[in-house]
Amino acid sequence: MGVFFKDIIGQKEVIEQLRHCVDENCLAHALLITGPRGNGKLAIAIALANYMLCGNRGGDICGTCPACVKLDKFIHSDLHFVFPVVKKKKSSSSDSAPVSDDYIAEWREMLSKSAYFSYDDWLKKLNIDNQQPLIYERESGEILHKLSMQSREGGWKIVVIWLPERMNETGANKLLKIIEEPPKNTLFLLVSEEPGKIIPTILSRTQRVEVPRIAREDMEKELSKRYGLTFDDASLIAQQSCGDWEKAEELLSLSDEKSQYLELFMQLMRVAYARNIRDMKAWSEQVAALGRERQKRLLDYCQRMIRENFIMNFKNDEMLYMSQAERNFSVRFSPFVNENNIFGITEELSEAQRHIEQNVNAKMVFFDMSLRMIVWIKNR
Repeated sequence: MGVFFKDIIGQKEVIEQLRHCVDENCLAHALLITGPRGNGKLAIAIALANYMLCGNRGGDICGTCPACVKLDKFIHSDLHFVFPVVKKKKSSSSDSAPVSDDYIAEWREMLSKSAYFSYDDWLKKLNIDNQQPLIYERESGEILHKLSMQSREGGWKIVVIWLPERMNETGANKLLKIIEEPPKNTLFLLVSEEPGKIIPTILSRTQRVEVPRIAREDMEKELSKRYGLTFDDASLIAQQSCGDWEKAEELLSLSDEKSQYLELFMQLMRVAYARNIRDMKAWSEQVAALGRERQKRLLDYCQRMIRENFIMNFKNDEMLYMSQAERNFSVRFSPFVNENNIFGITEELSEAQRHIEQNVNAKMVFFDMSLRMIVWIKNR
């Protein structure tokens, strides 16, 4: 399904600002659309691109013109998508670097379900273990080639770059001139979660559009509309998700991977408290088998759970962002996380994450971390 402005959750002010710029013909030729995770940045960029390309727009896309029929399936020939990719498993080492078009079928499938998805969701779709998706240098050549040709539909040519912070620096430099002086009727939409990691020369050539977190009231309305939640349930999920739609959907259903992370977190804390070296070794081997990206996500999850358990001691539910399953464990565990050990525990988890990113042997990293955790858990 295509993306209308009306499909965006909240963000009325941002949408109105962009729509006004299009209607008044004062839109910058390169926009950096940024803000917190889960706020609909990508959906806004696609809805804006659709609005530019629609042949009969009137406050939103018409949904029926020839352009909209193609946009509905994300196959419009003048709308180009760029996103991080990896080398396909069956490729030989001598093959050239991959480009987004190699994964366009997977990308369209993701968008057809929802334009609200995360980098982690994309990793799962790519079905990779330790590879780091990137936007390779070769992609820049593809973009330059596509934009050198005339518009096939006789209108705008639009390039949506999702997560430009993952662009190869050499490739990014190749785009500087065309972003600064693009061909007529060409628009770049860069959708970023970490703009600080984009090279400054690219940043300086874009106009920044800050997209805030989704307002709690808008979250409540959308949750009630899509999932038929009661006001109280929708309000609780909206409060816990903190303006992050992806987080809200995670809270609605604890995924298999999230359930596994919770189980591993509980195991770690229990074996550390029991000082069970044999079980620590078994736990470390189990986590080492997950693959680097999932190991990093596990450590992120553990750090979040430690913070949530510390906050739980203040007896203020408004400040808690945990699912029911997480709360059930934390009721008894939270007293073990306090001002004497929270920074130490968090630093151990952060250090383990740094070591995993540096490709240190995973079994050693996790076994060493679990041993150190004994001291901190007992430090009450």
